[in-house]
Amino acid sequence: MKFRVERDVFADAVAWAARSLPVRPSAPVLAGLLIEAGDEGLVLSSFDYETSARAELSADLEVSGKVLVSGRLLADICRSLPHKPIDFDLNGAKLELKCGSGRFSLQTMPVEDYPSLPTVPPASGVVNGEEFASAVSQAVTAAGRDDMLPVLTGVRIEIEGDRMSLLATDRFRLSHRELTWTPNDTTASLAALVPAKVLSDTAKTLSGDVTISISSAGGEGIIGFEGRSGDGLRRTTTRLLDGEFPKVRSLFPAEHLTVATISKQELIDTVKRVALVAERNTAVQLRFVGDEVILDSQSGDEAQATEAVSADVTGDDLVTGFNPEYLLQGLSAMAGDKVDLSFTQPTKPVVIQATGASENNLFRYLLMPRRLLS
Repeated sequence: MKFRVERDVFADAVAWAARSLPVRPSAPVLAGLLIEAGDEGLVLSSFDYETSARAELSADLEVSGKVLVSGRLLADICRSLPHKPIDFDLNGAKLELKCGSGRFSLQTMPVEDYPSLPTVPPASGVVNGEEFASAVSQAVTAAGRDDMLPVLTGVRIEIEGDRMSLLATDRFRLSHRELTWTPNDTTASLAALVPAKVLSDTAKTLSGDVTISISSAGGEGIIGFEGRSGDGLRRTTTRLLDGEFPKVRSLFPAEHLTVATISKQELIDTVKRVALVAERNTAVQLRFVGDEVILDSQSGDEAQATEAVSADVTGDDLVTGFNPEYLLQGLSAMAGDKVDLSFTQPTKPVVIQATGASENNLFRYLLMPRRLLS
């Protein structure tokens, strides 16, 4: 195998394909990156039996072939190379690469031991890559990070015709994002529970139209994403999470007794300042009174903080409190300049959403209150 490729194009493709390589692979070959040079140009692949990644790019091919080398090492090398073309040459059990005056030689792994990548299911539909990335970044805000509860580490994708819903929860908060897409079957009703990290890493790197493929045939669910990144085609698949995702839609109340409309950035800045003196694992208190929201926090007798934010409050006055980190994460995920905080009563969750948000791209963030210190 022998080829030449532009450094920036190759480094980007290697970084994309190697991003899902396992830190502690169950077999040495799973730490490898498969490089194939042939009629399709250059194809880079990785697979750990859960998630696969495939990057296609163009190169000047002299001799076709395929080779398996350490993916992370290759990514580190490519990242450090000067912005000049790279020449690759497979010489026996070594892959040699030259870039400028630099020379590297990498030990190869047995290609025959590398597993075959899973087959991508038939396409289910297409979504705008930029809108999908934005929706995913909002939805994953509430995804769990506790591997002891794997179902909660995923984002549930629900599809009904041309409507797509993204839902995530860690039991303390809940995110819900709506968007439109173009399904291949307008009558299709699909659902998939996708690992949040894989979904987030994939969505933010794909551009243009992103093709989504969902299958649960044979009892083993798989989802595939295909789009463009940089100068080439990118494709990834991942196994769906097992288990029943909680029925969370009913947690959103049908009506609200108190609604406060507030400047998003002003509220974020105020929460950050007031939370500086909050004791670990304690709530920041919010008092909705008249035309303002008063925030309070304290650290025993050592420090206290109080600050008011102007707000348009309709409904009953109330006092509640929230984990400041969770509150900030929800506010930061909102689009627009103003947000609505909607309540039924102080001991029930707040629903946060951008003021005047369209139903077509609605994002709601539900946050459970925390007990206030007396």
